[in-house]
Amino acid sequence: MTKPTLVIMAAGLGSRYGGLKQAEPVGPHGELLIDYSIHDALEAGFGRVLCIIKRENLETFEERIGIRHRGVKIEYVFQEMENLPAGFRVPEGRQKPWGTAHAVMCCEEALHEPFMVINADDYYGPEPFGEIYRFLTESGEEDGRFHLAMAGYRLANTLTEQGTVARGVCTADESGMLTSIDERLKIGWVDGKIVDVSREEPKEYSPDTIVSMNCWGCPAGMMEVFRPHFAEFLRTMEDPLKSEYLLPEVVGWLLKTGKATVRVLPVHSRWHGVTYREDHPKVVEAMRRLSESGVYPEVLR
Repeated sequence: MTKPTLVIMAAGLGSRYGGLKQAEPVGPHGELLIDYSIHDALEAGFGRVLCIIKRENLETFEERIGIRHRGVKIEYVFQEMENLPAGFRVPEGRQKPWGTAHAVMCCEEALHEPFMVINADDYYGPEPFGEIYRFLTESGEEDGRFHLAMAGYRLANTLTEQGTVARGVCTADESGMLTSIDERLKIGWVDGKIVDVSREEPKEYSPDTIVSMNCWGCPAGMMEVFRPHFAEFLRTMEDPLKSEYLLPEVVGWLLKTGKATVRVLPVHSRWHGVTYREDHPKVVEAMRRLSESGVYPEVLR
């Protein structure tokens, strides 16, 4: 059986951080957040690594990431705005990338096996890699639907003290199957409470609310969904200059139309990430503690 592939979305502009945050060292020996994800994926059993990047960042990623890992070749896919379904073109004046679902769509020629998708600028911990690998290699249901898995994080474990973050707020049934996902763009701490400040009336969330961190396990056949669904998105998008084609929204559509099931895999790890530049020192300290406690070897492979 072909081993699943790890797909890392690393084409973001990093506008809130101020630079190419995905390539900033955080580990004791200059490791990047991506290095920890690659290490955890290889330990879990994944066979390939695909990094989705901007073409102009290829040299940076090859120098800082590609040469760091023994035993696996880091492959690259370029997310380019011009990669559109037939009959469409980039709206005049658009500068913003199309979003995370478009990034995965750009892998369609390189990806033909089950895959796990993650963000480049998030630290997930070893747990979800093992859980999703087992799901992808053991799931054998054949009922005409796509069977996905999602790493479900406790909301309080995924926030930064520096500002708001975007999170996919999830609900699941008693059997642990995802029933809905609501992508909220501005959730953060406000006076000791977790609040979505993007709403006209701010909404408070429980610290135990399950959220998506864009950590998904997907069957190979799902790659056929993106291009035709993206075409529909382009026909109906509200703002040609700013609307984004997001992975949680694709999953939500698959759920709503009965085309997929999503198993929520509870994750107990604490998230670490560099959403803002001020997050960097705290992430460095967290990775130092993880290395000293033996979660990771002195030097990652």
